[in-house]
Amino acid sequence: MAGTSINGVGSGYDIDSIVTALVNAQKAPKSNQISTQKSTTNTTLSGIGSLKSALSTFQTALGKLNGTDSTAFAGLAVKSSNADALTAALGTGASAGTYNIEVKNLATSSKIATQYVDKSTSFGAGSLTIKQGSSTYNISVKAGASLSDIRDSINSQLKDSGFTANIITDSTGPRLVLGSSVTGAGSDISVTTSGDSSLSVLAIDGAGTKASATSGGYIDKPAMNASYTIDGLEMSSSVNKISSAISGVELSLVAEGKSTLTVDKNTDGLKTSVQSFVDAYNALITSINSLTKVTNTTDSSGNPTTTAAALASDSMTRNLLSGLHSQLVGGSSNGGSIKLLSQLGISTKNDGTLQVDSDKLDKALEKNFASVQGFFSGDGGLLSRMSKSLDIYTQTNGLLDQRTSALNGTLSDLADQQIKLDNRMTKLTETLMAKYTAMDTLVAQLKATRSSVLTTLNALNKTSSSDS
Repeated sequence: MAGTSINGVGSGYDIDSIVTALVNAQKAPKSNQISTQKSTTNTTLSGIGSLKSALSTFQTALGKLNGTDSTAFAGLAVKSSNADALTAALGTGASAGTYNIEVKNLATSSKIATQYVDKSTSFGAGSLTIKQGSSTYNISVKAGASLSDIRDSINSQLKDSGFTANIITDSTGPRLVLGSSVTGAGSDISVTTSGDSSLSVLAIDGAGTKASATSGGYIDKPAMNASYTIDGLEMSSSVNKISSAISGVELSLVAEGKSTLTVDKNTDGLKTSVQSFVDAYNALITSINSLTKVTNTTDSSGNPTTTAAALASDSMTRNLLSGLHSQLVGGSSNGGSIKLLSQLGISTKNDGTLQVDSDKLDKALEKNFASVQGFFSGDGGLLSRMSKSLDIYTQTNGLLDQRTSALNGTLSDLADQQIKLDNRMTKLTETLMAKYTAMDTLVAQLKATRSSVLTTLNALNKTSSSDS
């Protein structure tokens, strides 16, 4: 109605403007309330998202430092002078020491090949018996099977046992080649056949015969143990990763060669890891500070103004910080002689971030290097305790997820309120337009009546004048 009305034909009033002003006066308080709540909710929602991201980054950093395979806070470090021949990793129970190691040969696996097989061969029914050590595997062969069919059967049935099969072809013809991931003397592969005589070309003695054009056998050499020396002591191993030779040290033989292996204090590594923890913690606190700060400024007129960040008065964030601080200053029962961060020269600044006194840290690491790992790492270490204190917030359907869901619910409710308000204002507009239009029509009618009466009176006056 409002869009098709003709304003003030009878009254001369701008009905559209009057109705718009009245509707806006009704709408403004609730509309402003909805807009303010929506802005506040979106700001808080953005702050929660930023907080969740910062916590995730922090927990990821702690996880890397405290992972199952991490040696970030190990008191000792191992180094090989020739990583091309030998590498090593520390386990538990290692002691400082230096070892001269020579790798004479690596542990090898069995690799065997059949004699040449005619390309057009179609095998009869039977089976292959593949033996390695005390293990035996049977592969059935259907009548009419090709060499490719046999290869595929071996790969599909024995892949979980470490076997691989392939076909190598040269100008003379194809051969079936088998390999294994198992290394060491006695792991040679042999193949015997039964059934149709055509399968006999696939028989292989993997330990005593070298493959030739007319005989299956091993390629290059039979499987063998690794041979190496530690400080001149002759050693042998069926595998190239050795954890039993030196207590607490896992050796990885890479190639023939000599190397000096040194196990010593991990001072530089510990300093780097401590600084990594401090940097990760400071990044988190800096993010939280930016989300909770209150800024007092003065406007152009000299009046004081206060600006609050998204989570400035958020109780959940205060509780989170309190929990982190409790873990930070709490004593550790895992750290041996180290109980507090302050013993490592780490203190808290006024803004909540940490600072490291490098000289104090150096002295503490020199004296207590063996205790650092227990203080930071493990189930009861500082890293684990801090991360677990945040799980209640960051886990699926944790406090942050619940808070996000509640805020999204608030936005949805505000959107519904806005729709209902708009509908009410539309109806109010229609009602007011109808009333004012009716009023305008009545005024127009009254004016028309007045005009008619005046015209009649004027006519009567003229008639009366002419009669006299």
